[in-house]
Amino acid sequence: MTEQTQKQLGATLWNIADELRGSMNADDFRDYMLSFLFLRYLSDTYETTAREELGPDWPAGTKGRTPLQTWYEANPDDVPDLEKLLRRRLHYVIHPDYLWSHIAELARTQSEYLLDTLLKGFKYIEEESFENSFRGLFSEINLTSDKLGKSTKDRNALLCRIITRLAEELSAFSTDTDALGDAYEYLIGQFAAGSGKKAGEFYTPQQISSILSGIVTLDCQDPAAGRKPRLHSVLDFACGSGSLLLNVRKRMGKDGIGMIYGQEKNVTTYNLARMNMLLHGVNDAAFTIFHGDTLTNDWDMLRETNPARVPCFDAVVANPPFSYRWNPEEDMANDVRFKNYGLAPKSAADFAFLLHGFHYLKQDGVMAIILPHGVLFRGGVEARIRQKLLEDGNIDTIIGLPANLFFSTGIPVCILVLKKCRKADDVLFINAAEHFEKGKRQNRLLDEHIEKIIETYRFRREEDRFSRRVPMQEIADNDCNLNISRYISTAEPEKEVDLAAVHSELTETDKRIAAATAKHNSFLRELGLPEIG
Repeated sequence: MTEQTQKQLGATLWNIADELRGSMNADDFRDYMLSFLFLRYLSDTYETTAREELGPDWPAGTKGRTPLQTWYEANPDDVPDLEKLLRRRLHYVIHPDYLWSHIAELARTQSEYLLDTLLKGFKYIEEESFENSFRGLFSEINLTSDKLGKSTKDRNALLCRIITRLAEELSAFSTDTDALGDAYEYLIGQFAAGSGKKAGEFYTPQQISSILSGIVTLDCQDPAAGRKPRLHSVLDFACGSGSLLLNVRKRMGKDGIGMIYGQEKNVTTYNLARMNMLLHGVNDAAFTIFHGDTLTNDWDMLRETNPARVPCFDAVVANPPFSYRWNPEEDMANDVRFKNYGLAPKSAADFAFLLHGFHYLKQDGVMAIILPHGVLFRGGVEARIRQKLLEDGNIDTIIGLPANLFFSTGIPVCILVLKKCRKADDVLFINAAEHFEKGKRQNRLLDEHIEKIIETYRFRREEDRFSRRVPMQEIADNDCNLNISRYISTAEPEKEVDLAAVHSELTETDKRIAAATAKHNSFLRELGLPEIG
């Protein structure tokens, strides 16, 4: 599917959402739309694979029954073997009664059983489809909500309209993994645009994700590094809808990452992330998304006392909430993540998030995190944390980005790149704040802007007014203040004035004035009028 067609599909789905949600809040309707798109993907993939396995035994559908329903009913003894094959290939099974093709037929015929079938189908996918548990995957999709209608009949009728329109519009497009995955991302972006500050809870713009993913995958993609192009593990501890993790996977290729790990506190966003992974073809054994609080570190898999914990990650990426207010418990001062640095202030947990991710980074790993500019220069305990990281040589690069790139805030932000083992005795500063395309609502980074940032980081290039490698001693002399403007001047240099040229120009101007005055006076004499000066 071409990029243009992908955009058309995304725009079509958005138009349906905008048209049919009525008085429903856009955030609520988002969950319905994305869940149906997810069900369509699972169903199409399942039916296509079943057809490949059955070959010539694939039956024709009968009135009101899909081909797979017909086959299941005619071959009950063979169903377990078929499902065993499909589970091996796809890692999941779905009973034909809950596949999109049957759901769409119920919607088309305005069946009174649609709502009940959807409820049973979502429960089946959560509890029986996958080897791993996906309980609560549709917990935020309330099919009995009054927002869909006051009565069961009204709710059923609206669902029939929504699903019928989706089925009609989707039939005109290819529905392979990449196409539906891109459509899902497009819808998340569109809903984020309409959610204002709430968007920060679940969405990192793709252009910024591309910078972070480009940075953390460079070392393992560089043949000169002597490593195979593979990340064994990548973590996003504030993963939102999972877009950033999927961007890393896209950079590496589907077989380039061993395991994807994410953590998300918001339950709605946590469900979006799990759907997003599956919809992009990441099987359930290749990712783990945990619902929990990163700051309190309630994920048992990461606890030091757990002998089966995952110790560290090849890459860590994150876009945590900016200047999040938190209330650390007193014993957190001895937490392994913070005890060598100090606790971030209650008014801003930025460094708490950073230290969490950094603690779980491998010795030869790379971490890239998006933070507000305040982390570069604020005083108090933040200054002490910053100084400790600098003295240990852990801060590799600081990238200043333009303002107004996010839906959730208009402030400019920065990317900090951290490593545990560095040889360089400097910090690379990149000031990309003036490199963007201005938009009506949000500014945009174009491909050339993104590529310039990544290439500058890769080769540690220096460029006037854009990038500079600053020696550690100079940073120490500035009290470990990392404000970019201290090290990269953006002021336009004053142009040198050629005094001889200016004098010559003034002399010529005086001559032209004198000639014009003489000519004007000649006209005045002919008219008998007094001459001028």
